[in-house]
Amino acid sequence: MDIVDAHSHLWLVQDTIVDGMPIRTLKNGRSLFFGEKVQMLPPFMTDGRNTAEVFMSNMDYAQVGKAVVVQEVIDGNQNEYLQSVQQKYADRFFCYGMVEYRSREAREKLAETTENVINMGFRGLAIPAHRLTSVPLNSEVMLNHFKMLENKHLYLSICLADDENQIQQMEDVISECPDLKIAIGHFGMATTNSWASQIQLARHKNVMVESGGITWLYNSEFYPYPSAVAAIRKAIDMVGADKLMWGSDYPRTITAITYKMSYDFVLKSNLLTDSEKELFMGQNAIKFYNLGSMPKLQYIKNMSE
Repeated sequence: MDIVDAHSHLWLVQDTIVDGMPIRTLKNGRSLFFGEKVQMLPPFMTDGRNTAEVFMSNMDYAQVGKAVVVQEVIDGNQNEYLQSVQQKYADRFFCYGMVEYRSREAREKLAETTENVINMGFRGLAIPAHRLTSVPLNSEVMLNHFKMLENKHLYLSICLADDENQIQQMEDVISECPDLKIAIGHFGMATTNSWASQIQLARHKNVMVESGGITWLYNSEFYPYPSAVAAIRKAIDMVGADKLMWGSDYPRTITAITYKMSYDFVLKSNLLTDSEKELFMGQNAIKFYNLGSMPKLQYIKNMSE
């Protein structure tokens, strides 16, 4: 089975401020996160560097052929690093760029900064809209921004707030930009009341939903996440198996589980057919992102097998 991770993260160091609070890389995989020390990475990643090379080792072990790398403001802007990753490992990664939206000054220069990021070679932009709720997605400045992406045939990765406030805004964006390819993240925040509304955005022809973070959303239930599988089943029934993509939210989710565990609970479930699993695990992402041929990865058995 060809497997594509449609939602992952990479960074060299976290060093940023969000909502006036610092986010900083510490030692042993930990970070200062909104005033609290948290385990951001597995503890064996002692230097805090979440690199492409370590990720590819995880991908090879789990037999994940390619990965889509998105960005989040909590990690700081990683454009320069991801540009180098995209150039060096183009056969394994599709990387999103990110621009600043949060201040009025940034939005006034949005066209210029977007052009600069596009010129770095990125084929899409990632927007953590759940952290930008003060900026309406259907405002004039944002609609002009989305139209620019559409006209340049670029992709948009977006995570929405866990309420209904941004749903109609996204409906307006999709209506104004019918040819903009959009991937909605975090499986529409499956554990919240707005979940069905987010999933149903995928009824539009160029909109997909990916499951990055679904094991985090159901972390209290833990592996093998029966409610997460039930949510995938329900989403398939709502919008079709060809509208959904698997994503891991690597590396944050593998502080609790291994990378392979972030998908094998889906493969082991009897709630999905084999063809639905193939679409969800890779075929939809290959088609949506036009990823081309997939690498052939050798299976290496565990010593304990």
